[in-house]
Amino acid sequence: MLDATTRSGGTATVSPRATATELAVATAAGPVAPTGLAARVTRVLLSPWSRLSLLLALLASAATTVLLFRPQELLTDGWPPQLGGATAALAYAVAYGLCTVAFVPRPLLNLAAGALFGSQLGLASALAGTVLGAGIAFCLGRVLGQEALRPLLRGKWLKAADGQLSRHGFRSMLAARLFPGVPFAAANYCAAVSRMGLLPFLLATALGSIPNTAAYVVAGARASTPTSPAFLIALACIALPGLAGAAVAWRKRHRLRGH
Repeated sequence: MLDATTRSGGTATVSPRATATELAVATAAGPVAPTGLAARVTRVLLSPWSRLSLLLALLASAATTVLLFRPQELLTDGWPPQLGGATAALAYAVAYGLCTVAFVPRPLLNLAAGALFGSQLGLASALAGTVLGAGIAFCLGRVLGQEALRPLLRGKWLKAADGQLSRHGFRSMLAARLFPGVPFAAANYCAAVSRMGLLPFLLATALGSIPNTAAYVVAGARASTPTSPAFLIALACIALPGLAGAAVAWRKRHRLRGH
């Protein structure tokens, strides 16, 4: 058996067993955490407020891009002629989702979908874009904003909304999507800051957005015949949920104030 060290000609030699033991200890210890300036910079960059600042910068950049490129001109200029059919609808769905993240109003995008692709393909494209945009906004808010914003939920209304979304996320988001009085972007980021899961959020968004989205898409598809029954029914479907939502909010105002 070899000793930890042996002497040969006055020279100390480390045994293989001792070397293996030292390597095992060093490996178990893991990598050394960064210290000094690098550690401080890392903490600052990964802090909740730095991530929230990044989120605000991304949203501001997206809104600026929309203002420069003006996607609403699709309503008057039409879709590029080199794209058509399902490919154009898929491209529009992606553009739709990005535009909703940049705060482009969904009614305008829904009208454009109907005018460009008709009722059926326009509805499929608009719903896909709705779910995509909501998912992007939710993930951005959850990763970059939740940790910084949750400590600020101190008001009665904010606490009530957070508790409702955290405990009854699917049902609450479904109601928010069905009634057009709740802003789309606000619902996305409120859900992201709450403890609601991503899958219930996306499912409630997809189901709850169907009626309102369909009404706008049909209105856009039949805009050339404003006296047609389909166009008039679509207008009624747009107006009635809004009136119903306003009535419910008016009846519930005292209960919300009491929470």
